[in-house]
Amino acid sequence: MTSATGTPAYRRLSVEERRKQLLEAALSLFAHRAPEEVSLDDVAEAAGVSRPLVYRYFPGGKQQLYEAALRSAADELEQCFAEPPEGSLTARLTRALDRYLAFVDQHDMGFAALLQGGSVVETSRTTAIVDEVRRAAADHILDHLGQAEPGPRLRMTVRMWITAVEAASLIWLDEEKHPPLEELRDGLVDQFMAVLVATAARDTQTADVVRHALTLETPDGPVGELARRVLPVVSDAAHLL
Repeated sequence: MTSATGTPAYRRLSVEERRKQLLEAALSLFAHRAPEEVSLDDVAEAAGVSRPLVYRYFPGGKQQLYEAALRSAADELEQCFAEPPEGSLTARLTRALDRYLAFVDQHDMGFAALLQGGSVVETSRTTAIVDEVRRAAADHILDHLGQAEPGPRLRMTVRMWITAVEAASLIWLDEEKHPPLEELRDGLVDQFMAVLVATAARDTQTADVVRHALTLETPDGPVGELARRVLPVVSDAAHLL
């Protein structure tokens, strides 16, 4: 909609719409610059509003805006691993990782700035938000495994893998987004199945989880392909023992 002079007409936004606009502008900036390098003037300019308007919505200044942006990103990341209990475990993990890695790809440097830590605006509250994302992701994975009351070994295995996913994502960004996303995703799925099997060798609960998960897999699926690649290596190594 434009005015009679041909310039865009001003449209009054609701409180929620304006807040969302400001958060999107901040996240867009954080996607290319570290939080400490982004000023409120930068956010105001990116959103096409005045600095006082930014302060009206975030009277706590940049710290409040940063925490709100982090919370917004965390809410989105927490949902990445939410999947209907349908299909094989590897299919569910693949879909979840597609969403997670798409977020990483889209937010680029912002992902590192928001989740890697080390920012001058990092506080106990921001650290807690990041940790909440990791715990929520682990809870979703445990739901996929059908374990409402996981033992310490299974819980540790899942949480370690979540940490590995995050670390791999940061390394992927540092390596200029190599290898291709699909290869990174498939490797992370393989890694999860491998560590799950390794834990199953020492933990009966995890062994039960693996047995059930394998009943939902197909011979030509990710687990079958992983087995075909790994078994010859294991067989060769066994001859040396």
